[in-house]
Amino acid sequence: MLIYNTTYHVEEGQEKYFLVWMQEYYLPEVAKNGTLTAPRIARILSHIEEGSICFSVQFEVEDSAKLHRWHQEQGVKLNEELLKTFKDKAIGFPTLMEVIE
Repeated sequence: MLIYNTTYHVEEGQEKYFLVWMQEYYLPEVAKNGTLTAPRIARILSHIEEGSICFSVQFEVEDSAKLHRWHQEQGVKLNEELLKTFKDKAIGFPTLMEVIE
């Protein structure tokens, strides 16, 4: 099992809009595809950067091939929508992690 994490740096003052957008648009859109499961949003408390609030958005995915296919089919469009909605006020950095049990 893999964890697909994106760390978002959101400009102060935009965090409420960002969370509403994530919960009401992004997460429901991701759920429609069914490839990414177990969504979770967390506020990052360490590594605070002045002028921004940081969030981690995580999903579980079976393997990197399925993640790659999801990214091509849906992820690119959702990233474009994020840029259209928030412009440079929210920037994401993805990380793929393997669960070690």
